[in-house]
Amino acid sequence: MAGSGGGDRGSPEAELRRGFKTLAVTRPDPSAAVYEVRLNRPTRLNALSPDAFAEIPRAMALLDRAPAARAVVLSAAGPHFCAGIELGSPGSPATAPSGDPAPAAAEGLRRAILEMQAALTAIERCRKPVVAAVHGACVGGGVEVVAACDIRCCSKDATFVLREVDMAIVADLGALQRLPRIVGYGNAADLALTGRKITAMEAKEMGLVTRVFNSKQELDAGVAKIAKEISEKSAWAVMGTKAVLLRSRDITVEQGLEHVATWNAAMLRSNDLEEAIQAFLEKRKPVFSKL
Repeated sequence: MAGSGGGDRGSPEAELRRGFKTLAVTRPDPSAAVYEVRLNRPTRLNALSPDAFAEIPRAMALLDRAPAARAVVLSAAGPHFCAGIELGSPGSPATAPSGDPAPAAAEGLRRAILEMQAALTAIERCRKPVVAAVHGACVGGGVEVVAACDIRCCSKDATFVLREVDMAIVADLGALQRLPRIVGYGNAADLALTGRKITAMEAKEMGLVTRVFNSKQELDAGVAKIAKEISEKSAWAVMGTKAVLLRSRDITVEQGLEHVATWNAAMLRSNDLEEAIQAFLEKRKPVFSKL
């Protein structure tokens, strides 16, 4: 023990071990390069507090840097995934100034919203793929959290709802920007304008989630398997695929093709490509480079 404290002080893994107030970040299987980030305020239905908005980007930045992390599972403790933004938090409806606010008050609210947006965008910007595991209720800001993930799965008891329109506000943490690209404009408009709750099966039909599991236990096992499978692939290929997917989402097909050509011109010289070909020819599992 005495020799293990100083060498990794300041490393991403050491920082993760310091812990969080609103999250539980663990490596459930030491043999797998998969970390789990769990929303961990079950008594508050995992409502997003100021601490959560501060800790989510910190956790994602550390996992982005951690060589031992090749994939991330985003889950939640307790009976529900997330009840949305905690009322009374900066930027929530309960703290928004009423009437015609002074410019200073409006600018303060704008800054708070931008900071919360950046916190959820950190999930998307983490170079490691993030797989969401949703159970129970996923409300408002919770939907905006999972929209920033790369793969979304849920248990059959999961429900999804954007309630902002019923609170007389516009969803402002990314749902209106990301959902049209995930479920199509019509489905996104349906959810955002009606504020109606959808079931797990309807979420799958519209493409919000890709897999539905019969129970939370099966969800946890299934998502862990997905993340482990991703983590066993070439880290450079996986991170590159995520980067190109995100970049291509916001540009034309022609620009996207140019981008991936430039990317592969640099990355195809990696040892992982040679190893993948050799392993295929030898009918064995490849052993890819460490980060």
